[in-house]
Amino acid sequence: MASYLIPFTAAFILGVSKSGLKGMGIVVVTLMALAHGAKASTGILLPLLIFADVLAVLYYNRHARWKYLFRFLPWMIGGVLVAVFVGKDLPEYIFKKGMAVIIIISVIIMFFWERYDKKNIPNKLWFIGTTGFAAGFTTMIGNLAGAFTNIFFMATRIPKNEFIGTAAWLFFIINLFKLPFHIFSWHTINTQSLTIDLYLIPGVILGFIIGLKVVKQFKDHQYRKFILIITAIGGLVILFK
Repeated sequence: MASYLIPFTAAFILGVSKSGLKGMGIVVVTLMALAHGAKASTGILLPLLIFADVLAVLYYNRHARWKYLFRFLPWMIGGVLVAVFVGKDLPEYIFKKGMAVIIIISVIIMFFWERYDKKNIPNKLWFIGTTGFAAGFTTMIGNLAGAFTNIFFMATRIPKNEFIGTAAWLFFIINLFKLPFHIFSWHTINTQSLTIDLYLIPGVILGFIIGLKVVKQFKDHQYRKFILIITAIGGLVILFK
């Protein structure tokens, strides 16, 4: 029962996150890694992400700002391709340590991001390229692009719903792009992982529905500190487990 509760909780939080309540993606990755191992969890999580992306795209489609997506996406694809070759033959031990480090770095980025003056964020090619490549690399290694994509979209200063809608399309496209690499190169998606996904999909749906009900009223400055703390603890658990 306990072995099912952790990934189901992760699936529920994933659904909530995709509804528009940003900042919880790292918690999902941490819980999945604790339940199924670092590299294997990336293959279990990806189909769930795509399913949740479809829900988000259907709901927020009208808010997408395509010009921002097309500026960011090529750099993100480049990061994915590099990560495919870097991570393919990494031993589970090193992969796990790398994921933990990325989680902790992401927490630090988000921690300082909350205190940074967004008006001074650059909107230059080097900034887009750096954040895009980092987002692509981390999303392939551990589905952990959230910190970097949030920084980019906040720099564009687009309204909340357009932020959510554009990000929904971005992750839907990039997650589909990652799919064949997980199947044919890393072999992390197989019959067994898809069977696990079938049991977790109801959690995603439930989380998405509940998330939609609170996304307009929820004040994220209160929960983000809690998310950062438990995420940092989760990253340390993965690092030393």
